[in-house]
Amino acid sequence: MPVIDQPDDAASHRVMAEARRRQGDALAALAHLIAAHTLESFAADPRHASVRELCDVATGYYMKGDHATAESWYRLVLKIAPGLALAHQNLAAICAGAGRHAEAAAHRTRAYRAQRIFIEQASQQARSILILCAGREAGNIPFEILLPADTFTRVKYIVDYAADDEDRHLPPFDLAFNAIGDADVAASMDARLARFCERSQRPMLNAPAAVARTQRHRLATLLGGIDDVVVPPCVRVERGLNAAQTLTAMLARESMALPVLARPAATHGGEGLARCETLAALGRHLARVDAAHYLSAFRDYRSADGWYRKYRMIFVDRQPLPYHLAISSHWMVHYFSADMTAHPWKIDEERRFLVNPTEVLGARAMKALAAIGRQLDLDYAGIDFTLLPDGRIFLFEANATMRIHYERANGPLAHKNLYVQAIVDAFGCLLSRRAPT
Repeated sequence: MPVIDQPDDAASHRVMAEARRRQGDALAALAHLIAAHTLESFAADPRHASVRELCDVATGYYMKGDHATAESWYRLVLKIAPGLALAHQNLAAICAGAGRHAEAAAHRTRAYRAQRIFIEQASQQARSILILCAGREAGNIPFEILLPADTFTRVKYIVDYAADDEDRHLPPFDLAFNAIGDADVAASMDARLARFCERSQRPMLNAPAAVARTQRHRLATLLGGIDDVVVPPCVRVERGLNAAQTLTAMLARESMALPVLARPAATHGGEGLARCETLAALGRHLARVDAAHYLSAFRDYRSADGWYRKYRMIFVDRQPLPYHLAISSHWMVHYFSADMTAHPWKIDEERRFLVNPTEVLGARAMKALAAIGRQLDLDYAGIDFTLLPDGRIFLFEANATMRIHYERANGPLAHKNLYVQAIVDAFGCLLSRRAPT
């Protein structure tokens, strides 16, 4: 959807407000009246005028998912107040979602050079949670559901843009949550995060050292010794290393046969993932995508009925909780592409898993999952896996960046919200134990 260029004079907005009122669009009419008032205030007394209400208009559309309208209002905000960090921050997210990555990066840099601390205040009695974030497009744990804004005061700290001495001037907080969950993203900040941890006197969830161990090529060492767990071999290939001789030696060291799965580092959701059947195809793929890659052994994990199954469980304080099961005809399984709601039997099978994962997976697998949670040693993490015919766990990935979300209350997947809430409640109980009031 094209972005409307909002006028920057108050008179035009008053005309547009009246037009929207006649059309019955009260929200848009109010937005234009706020724009008119903001522009008039800045024209009369720029030193004391504020863009807060106009920025709230943009954020309201953003939260509704109307990103084109939100972008048009944020751009008007920045015409009036070019350095407003929140507008740049949310514009970065909108641009990234639209695939305009260079523009997103520019807005992120503008946002975080201007401001590194963003406070979302809840009640005065609420616990204050300091959330360590990376100022980039991906790599942070999606924490909004885990830390409801009406329950916790959220202090987001963009630590990679912050100088060390800024750590000493943070507002008071009860507990720190390291939300930089992607080990590849965190790797460039290891020293910075270590210095923060040395200075902090408050409890910390998801210690950076534990996150660092979840890089894909380190999981076989971390988890491969657990009974009934199969971790496929994986190697990391730095950018530019695509010569056939080099790749052959790497695969041989790990006893990996073709085909292999190649995925860029610091990506999720199958972004950039390729199944390479030959060494030549692998070399071409690595030459085409300028990034470090992980190469993992591919295994055809189809169940006996011909379907591929991918289970996800979330670890809260090292305990596994069921989140979803996706069933697909394709080896690259994603819930959104598995067409789950078109097949009632798939939903029924997922429901059985959510209600009683032990009955579906078996006691051996549940014991293995509990051991994985202890070995990861993270306060919040997740695992994607399948169940092999012999009852063992075959691991796809295990890390802290696993996303959870609520389903529409009146939608076909609304029954899942009970289990999402169980995860959120368990995380809330963890916070209460670590930072009691």
